[in-house]
Amino acid sequence: MAANFTNLYYKRAVGTARPCYICNKPTTTVLATINTVDFLYTCDTHLSDPGFASQVGSTNDGVGAGGAKKMGLSPEEIAKVKAEWEERQKKKTEKAKEKEKDKDKGKEGDGKDAKDDEKKASLPGSFSPPSATASPAPAKPTHQRYTLHRDIFALRLAEHRRRRQAAQAKELAPRLPGAPVTPLP
Repeated sequence: MAANFTNLYYKRAVGTARPCYICNKPTTTVLATINTVDFLYTCDTHLSDPGFASQVGSTNDGVGAGGAKKMGLSPEEIAKVKAEWEERQKKKTEKAKEKEKDKDKGKEGDGKDAKDDEKKASLPGSFSPPSATASPAPAKPTHQRYTLHRDIFALRLAEHRRRRQAAQAKELAPRLPGAPVTPLP
C-alpha cells in the first residue's frame, strides 16, 4: 500500500451508504483518487466547505491551471509558451522523418524516388500531422474533481502511513524472539 498519492480526488456516487468521514451521517458520495489508493465518504455539504475541500476548476489545463494562476501568468503568456512548445515538437518530428528518409535513401540505391518524396513533403499543403495528434481532444472526465484542505490531506497521509506501519509490524512480529519463559533466580 503506497502512501504517496496526489491531492486530487474525484467525486463518485456509490450504491451503499456509509458514514461521512467528518460527521458520520450516512452518505453515498465518495471522494477517491484516480487509482483508488485513497477514498473517503463525505457529505455533499462538506464538499462545499472550503475548510474541507475545494473543487478544481474545469479548465482544459486541469491541475496545471491553478499553478499558472498562482504564478500570475496571463492566458496570453500561456498560449505563447504552448505555441512555442508545439513548434519545437513539429521540428522534432520533421527531423525524425528526415533521418528515416535518409536511411531509406541509403537502402534504395537510386535516389530518384526519395527526391520525389522530398519534393512532395516540401509542398505546404502536403504535410499531414501524425495520427496521434489528428485525433480529437481527450474527453473531459465526467466526475467533479476536488483537492482536500492541506490539514485534511495530511490526516489522510498519516492514516495511510499508520496502516502501512501496522502491516509491516504484523509481518515482522513472528520473526522477533519471544520473551523469556523461565523466572529469574
